Amino acid sequence: MSSDEPTLPESTVEATPQSRRTVVQTLTGFLGLLLNAIPITLGGIFFLDPLFRRRKGDEFIPLSITSDAIPTDGTPVAVTVIADQSDAWNLYKDVPIGSIWVRRKNDGRLVAFNSTCPHLGCSVDYRASNNDFYCPCHTSAFDLDGGKKNVIPPRGMDELDIRTDDSGQQLLVNYQEFLGGTEEKKPI
Repeated sequence: MSSDEPTLPESTVEATPQSRRTVVQTLTGFLGLLLNAIPITLGGIFFLDPLFRRRKGDEFIPLSITSDAIPTDGTPVAVTVIADQSDAWNLYKDVPIGSIWVRRKNDGRLVAFNSTCPHLGCSVDYRASNNDFYCPCHTSAFDLDGGKKNVIPPRGMDELDIRTDDSGQQLLVNYQEFLGGTEEKKPI
C-alpha cells in the first residue's frame, strides 16, 4: 500500500454490507407483515360486519291493504307483513316477515297487534263466534283491544304503531317481534 491512499478503518468497511442486509431484512419483514395484515383485517371486518350494522328501529313498512279495507264494525283483519329481511350477511327481498291483526276501533282509530302470542310464541287467531283473539296452543284468550282474558299469557297482545301515509289510504306499520314469556314487552 502506498501512503497516498487513504485507509478506511476496518469497522467501516464491514459495517456497510451488514447495514444494507439489516435494512433489506427489515423492509422484507415489514412488507410481509403488511401483505398478511391486509387480508386478515379485511376478513375480520367481513366476519364481524353483522355485529356493527345499524339496527333498524322505527321503520314503517307499507302494508298490502289500504285503510278502506278495514271494516268499520271493529272486525280484525289479518295482514301479512312483507319486507326485506337481513340475515347476517344475506339480504332477502320482499319476504313475509310476520303477520299482524288490524282493526278499527269505535272512534275510527286503527290499531295493530302482532299475531304472535306473548306466552310462548304461537300464532293468535280471531274467533268470530266469541269476538276475541285466541291462541290454540295453551288456550290463551285476548279481547279485541289486546287485553288478556285469562291468567295464562303474561301480558296482553303486543300493540304495534300503525299510521297512514300522506294520502291517508296506504297503511304503514312499525313491525317488531317481542320477547315471549315475560310480563315486560321487550323488543327482540
